[in-house]
Amino acid sequence: MPPPSSTPEPTPADGGVPFGEAVRAWVKVAVHSFGGPAGQIAVMHRVLVEEKRWIGEARFLHALNYCMLLPGPEAQQLATYVGWLLHRVKGGLVAGGLFILPGFLSILALSLLYAGFQETTAVQALFYGLKPAVLAVVAVAVVRIGRRALRTPVMVALAALAFVAIFFLAVPFPWIIGAAALVGFLGARLRPAAFPDPAADAGPVGGEGEGDPDRETRGSGAGREREAGASAAREAAAPRPRVADALAAEIRPSLGRTARAAAVWLAVWLAPLALLRALLGPEDVFVREGLFFSKVAVVTFGGAYAVLAYVAQQAVDVFGWLAPGEMLDGLGMAETTPGPLIQVVQFVGFMGAYRHAEGLDPMLAGVLGSLVAAWATFAPCFLWIFAGAPWVETLRGKRSLATALSAITAAVVGVILNLAVWFGLNTVFAEVGIRVWHGVRLYVPAWSTLDPAAFVIAALAFVTLVRWKRGMIETLAASAAAGALYSLATAG
Repeated sequence: MPPPSSTPEPTPADGGVPFGEAVRAWVKVAVHSFGGPAGQIAVMHRVLVEEKRWIGEARFLHALNYCMLLPGPEAQQLATYVGWLLHRVKGGLVAGGLFILPGFLSILALSLLYAGFQETTAVQALFYGLKPAVLAVVAVAVVRIGRRALRTPVMVALAALAFVAIFFLAVPFPWIIGAAALVGFLGARLRPAAFPDPAADAGPVGGEGEGDPDRETRGSGAGREREAGASAAREAAAPRPRVADALAAEIRPSLGRTARAAAVWLAVWLAPLALLRALLGPEDVFVREGLFFSKVAVVTFGGAYAVLAYVAQQAVDVFGWLAPGEMLDGLGMAETTPGPLIQVVQFVGFMGAYRHAEGLDPMLAGVLGSLVAAWATFAPCFLWIFAGAPWVETLRGKRSLATALSAITAAVVGVILNLAVWFGLNTVFAEVGIRVWHGVRLYVPAWSTLDPAAFVIAALAFVTLVRWKRGMIETLAASAAAGALYSLATAG
């Protein structure tokens, strides 16, 4: 009989990983979290799976697939889940909180500068070239997500219907997401072949497939077999992870525990908003922002681009928090800072409160509005993870959930196309009117206000990203510089 080991087996409660070491690793992940979900998930995979070996390949992919089923930023939720797996609630709070902290501070600082110096010639010149470049980034997102998601005629039809519904009929975004989920859920039983499993497209680091040479074939049988073989080979060759899959699988879900976690985190999320409403009234800008961004948080499926059209149109047309072009300015900030892209809502919250300060110093109101927007957006992410994480194992192989996500992703392509067209009209034309004809909403640009330079910058940025395969940050910087030079040269 072999002697007992002097080193105890790690338990799921502490993962055998010192908490201080985990904090340092999450700081490393946070400060390198550029490049959207693909880049962020790649960084986590490298640090957690390859370097630290805290989690195995199979568990990492399964956790990613679970996070893809949730509303909100999947990369931040994946970090929260792994942090919870290592050190329970404190680990999840640290991992998820640090993931968004650098981006929060960056966008807050940029929002302060934007509000204070927006009218200066230099700032206007800088954002002149950035706006059309961001438009190109959104257009590239339509192409890339469409390639991955629209692999059957049913998926193409869902995308087309979603575009028509939101662009021409002004159907609210939450209704589109709900209808798509229902179609996908039922499709798993009626026509399963028409609803591909999105998990089949997830490579070893998940994400949008940027920089992945196999992304075109991953949906095919050969692609799936090749990736499955490669994943198995990586798992077999890799050293045993310090947090073994078998130990993590021993976490037993409990209805009572889930109910308690849900009650606590619902209170954490909604109690501050209820207090604001009680103190300030339902029409106060902070209350309206809290309620609006809470609604956004529960319908953010398919990535931030999917919901940005809804946020932009509501912020511009309904609440008057932003001018149309300013949403592109905020998106440019979010694209060039670490953290989830959905942190653009901070900029929206800042500018909305800044312009409706109602007795407060506008800058202070802006900071408070930014905090409210971030709280309402990210507090629900901790609810989904802390209440749902113990159930992750029971979701393995649930075909109906996977096809619901597949249908949502297809609808999201149509929604992002709506975002690209809406942004494009408001970037290339200085004036865009709205007409309603027999219930159909039509955007009518004033052709005399066409800005050829903005159109050229957007087209060149799109070609740079798609044809020349240049990086997003590099493309945005070059476009901003070109736009600034043109704007300053033609000023006066």
